[in-house]
Amino acid sequence: MAVVKNYLSLVKFSHTVFALPFAMIGLVLGFKKATTMSAGWLQEQLSGRVHPYVISFVLVLVCMVTARSAAMAFNRYLDRQFDASNPRTAIREIPSGIISPDSALRFVIVNCLLFVLATWFINPICFYLSPVALFVILFYSYTKRFTIFCHLVLGLGLSLAPIGAYLAVTGEFAMLPILFSVAVIFWVSGFDIIYAMQDIAFDQSQKLYSIPSVLGKKNALAVSKLLHLLSALCILTAGWYGSFHWLYWIGFLVFAGMLVYQHSLVKPDDLSKVNIAFMTANGIASVVFGALVIVALWI
Repeated sequence: MAVVKNYLSLVKFSHTVFALPFAMIGLVLGFKKATTMSAGWLQEQLSGRVHPYVISFVLVLVCMVTARSAAMAFNRYLDRQFDASNPRTAIREIPSGIISPDSALRFVIVNCLLFVLATWFINPICFYLSPVALFVILFYSYTKRFTIFCHLVLGLGLSLAPIGAYLAVTGEFAMLPILFSVAVIFWVSGFDIIYAMQDIAFDQSQKLYSIPSVLGKKNALAVSKLLHLLSALCILTAGWYGSFHWLYWIGFLVFAGMLVYQHSLVKPDDLSKVNIAFMTANGIASVVFGALVIVALWI
């Protein structure tokens, strides 16, 4: 049990709350689309033995958990020397000796294999695109070494959730899940910039790149606000494009309100509430918005 707890801590499993609701939005959008499609690969594969929505939900959940676990563990593995030198991160599992680097790397490989296996059971397009998805989420861990746009790469990785879930059900791309994916890119990039403000001095000393370490706190917050504005505009556009029920717009107000709230908590000269802005505000934004959108889709 302690081993499981250690690995859950390694991958910050609680942070799954950020992308999972958007994956569920993509999944439900796919279900809605599937009800208008003729019987396809999913129904043929199951031959009536299991409801197609159940197997889709399980496989998408497996993909979400394994992909995110692989990405987080690989990031911890690759950054283990930096983490050991940074007082804020020295207590993490690898630098503190709780989990060995080799064990973390094996964990990454196992999760990557499980992810690809799950996509094989979903449909051909998800299987063929699985290496692309793995490349994006694993490549992020290298980006802080050479570009300030690392935050956008992280956002791109998490943005695969809604479009990936939609693909899992329908086997095709569509504008609405793409709009949600773009919203995730801007949203995640914005709050990752806020989170990175804690390590400005360390990143500068190690010649690591981030928007806060290169542009400074004030300019970094301005960029974060712009990205969050773009995210809100994408959510707004998705609502208009999808002609959603009024519950969607309540969700939009909550989401936008949490964006404003987190920026009210963080100031260039006061980073004491960064964790509240990062975890609490964004967790509420994602869960409440996701729940209301899913309900609105079935009304």
